[in-house]
Amino acid sequence: MAHAGQVIENPLSGERIRFHKTAADTGGELLEIDLELSPDGHVPGMHVHPIQEERFEVTKGALRFKMGRRKVTARAGDVVVVPPGVRHRFANAGDGPAGARVQVRPALRMEELFETTVALAKDGRTTRKGLPKPLDLALFVREFDREVQGAFPPVWVQRLTLAPLAWLARRRGYHARYATEPAIA
Repeated sequence: MAHAGQVIENPLSGERIRFHKTAADTGGELLEIDLELSPDGHVPGMHVHPIQEERFEVTKGALRFKMGRRKVTARAGDVVVVPPGVRHRFANAGDGPAGARVQVRPALRMEELFETTVALAKDGRTTRKGLPKPLDLALFVREFDREVQGAFPPVWVQRLTLAPLAWLARRRGYHARYATEPAIA
């Protein structure tokens, strides 16, 4: 479970995340992180948060956003808000590191999502861009369906096509990553 001050790094996407306020700190209302992107850093893919808003306050460098059909370059001091349901992606738009204070409302399980993506990347279970490989992706999108969805095709098509892969992933034991650990008395 994430805690304020904890830092995680995704070696493939160039993302470095420092948890500032966690869901536990805010009663689930907010997750606040400091995000740093290496010069070639990026979010692994175009995605949608069905019920969460993301607010990026750029603190250094520049970030390039694609939100729907709109493209925005934000520099230090600029704020970009991505409403729920809007497909988007972002990347570092400069030659040096870029940073932002990011707020996600409500927090839901975004901390676990970030920790899982980093663990999958470190275990070699992602593509070069940082997306989970197909069997892990099938379980990942089911586990975190309230937090994130692919931007396309429609969600029902994604679920239908990933269902056989999720079945195969469970048969191979991949689901253990998402099993709740028993409480220790």
